[in-house]
Amino acid sequence: MITAAIVKELRDKTNAGMMDCKRVLTETQGDIEASIKLLRERGIAKAGAKADRAAKEGIIVARVNPAVSGILLEINCETDFVSKNENFQAFVQEVADVLAAATASDHAAALAVPYRETSIENFIKSKVIEVGENLQFRKYIRYDAAPGAVIGSYIHMGGKVGVLIEMGTTRPETAATDLFRDLLKDLTLHIAACAPKGLSRDDIPQAVVENEKDIFRARLIAEGKPAAMIEKIIPGQLGKFFAESCFLEQGFVKDTDITVAALLESKGKELGDTLTVTRFARFGLGE
Repeated sequence: MITAAIVKELRDKTNAGMMDCKRVLTETQGDIEASIKLLRERGIAKAGAKADRAAKEGIIVARVNPAVSGILLEINCETDFVSKNENFQAFVQEVADVLAAATASDHAAALAVPYRETSIENFIKSKVIEVGENLQFRKYIRYDAAPGAVIGSYIHMGGKVGVLIEMGTTRPETAATDLFRDLLKDLTLHIAACAPKGLSRDDIPQAVVENEKDIFRARLIAEGKPAAMIEKIIPGQLGKFFAESCFLEQGFVKDTDITVAALLESKGKELGDTLTVTRFARFGLGE
């Protein structure tokens, strides 16, 4: 039986119409993931809609010592009312300060960091009673800067989106220039706005690529394209997918006529340096 609740769940994840959702759920016998894929094959749901619409309350914060290290973390609560509360925000900032001073390399290590005669994990649990809502330390990442690299961060929409980035240079004086600092800021803004799935094509899992091929193939079959033509069209479709998904291939958010890779090369020449983005992380609240 296809219930109203499962129809609403699919609609929330895809932004497709109610009747479209009900129809594909009936076809897939209530399988949400199969229904999402079917809606995308029919051009009814956009790629990434699920992630765009998923949301929980809370806040994302960052701490950066540019030439040393940077952290990005997300702590969730249940309601927007609590997320905007000064006490909750101060508590999250306190956790961030503690973790910035520690050396926890991953989420599990961050939970175990000692604090106030207990651990960060237990400290957060103790806040549940005080706040009156369930709290979750959802995500954490730390970058330790490589030699010559600089760490940058950006927090958007009051903590709804957070970005951490590592950018490499070959000349120590580069990082002190206004041009470099402006570029680093612009790249974090780009990541926040464009939500790349990876740095380059190598970062996109093969399973994701194969899934996209299946979707393209199903759409082309539905359009009546011959099988021989379909296999020739798919590489071009994949190229568009990579251009939308890979950071270095994306059109720069402030000038979409130039790719991020070309922008890095151009700014590097201006600085007499070779600039590279070695890694980045983007947290979207609740994603």
